[in-house]
Amino acid sequence: MTTRTRDGSAARVGQGDADSGCPSHRGPDERIARLVAEALGDARTVLNVGAGAGSYESAARAVTAVEPSESMRARRPTRLAPAIDAVAEDLPFADGAFDAAMTLFSVHQWSDVRAGLREMRRVTRGPVVVLTFDPALVRDFWLYRYAPEVLDIEARRHPPVEELAAALGGTWTVQTVPIPLDCTDGFNEAYYGRPEMLLDPAARQACSAWSFADDRVRERFDRTLRHDLAAGIWDGEFGHLRVRPVYEGSLVIVRATP
Repeated sequence: MTTRTRDGSAARVGQGDADSGCPSHRGPDERIARLVAEALGDARTVLNVGAGAGSYESAARAVTAVEPSESMRARRPTRLAPAIDAVAEDLPFADGAFDAAMTLFSVHQWSDVRAGLREMRRVTRGPVVVLTFDPALVRDFWLYRYAPEVLDIEARRHPPVEELAAALGGTWTVQTVPIPLDCTDGFNEAYYGRPEMLLDPAARQACSAWSFADDRVRERFDRTLRHDLAAGIWDGEFGHLRVRPVYEGSLVIVRATP
């Protein structure tokens, strides 16, 4: 069951707050932003759906933001235009109103992904860009050894990329996004070579899937990872990641044109 919460956001009833992340651990990474900008091309007017506090909006030119959560709209810095209170599934714009559209780390929170993407296609003349995680690849990360429940949740929440592409129609591509070792946007895979960071509860809470896991999962993760780091077990198997400049995991850009 999906409903709109009192502050206007879409959340799964009884499963926690999907927007409960700590802002200090989730800042846009300029290298990821460049790839988003490239995907948008030379678009002048861009719609940002599920815009949140406006991360990555600098990747576009003239942005119209849509965000249903009152609390997230309140977090937007004053340098950005206020976001419109609306949902992806019912966009208040005319057909073909924008040169391009984007939605970043958002589709897994929508009540009806297909309807939302069809609406984005309706109001967009050019490319629609979706930054998301490929659920088919989510479990291929070392974190699955220590907290499989968290990545199982992540895989269930994110729609398959084929579903996204089918809803958008037209011509589409899927591009793997290289994650830099010092990535400033604190999703789980951003710490591929910095496992100690995920021992910080605030860093974990910035990744919304952790808010759906219970205390038993978090306590077991903390205990086993601390042990394996101290004993050299993690480094024995995964230590090469500490010096890998980029990691190609489940983060992807789905881009569709009419």
